[in-house]
Amino acid sequence: MNYNIISTLDEQQIIELYELYQQEWWTDNRKFEDVLVMLENTDILIGICENKTNRLIGFTRVLSDFVYKALIFDVIIHEEYQGKGLGRILLDQVTTHPKLQSVQHFELYCKSDKISFYEKWGFTKEIGDINFMRKTVK
Repeated sequence: MNYNIISTLDEQQIIELYELYQQEWWTDNRKFEDVLVMLENTDILIGICENKTNRLIGFTRVLSDFVYKALIFDVIIHEEYQGKGLGRILLDQVTTHPKLQSVQHFELYCKSDKISFYEKWGFTKEIGDINFMRKTVK
């Protein structure tokens, strides 16, 4: 497969990202206007585009202090391209990103069925006496 790795999105790719979000249960309620704000406030984004059409087919983003923490969000692959190794490419791009080489901890959240996928990069759910907490405000 021929593809390009990108670090910025053009207007059409932002629309395609929004469409990617609509395919997943965990992002299908996102509003387009909120996605624009999210992109403005993302430290690092990585996209995968088809070489011929420049269509966005994979995406992830990172929020980081570039020293202690890098939190990976929204690892998403277009449903037509899942199972072709593109998720691996996204994770490799994040974990080898030049701006993130001094980060002490990469973190993410995922459902149980994705744990074995992320373990390939050294992620573990064994993080001691730490609990995930959330306060919903919207």
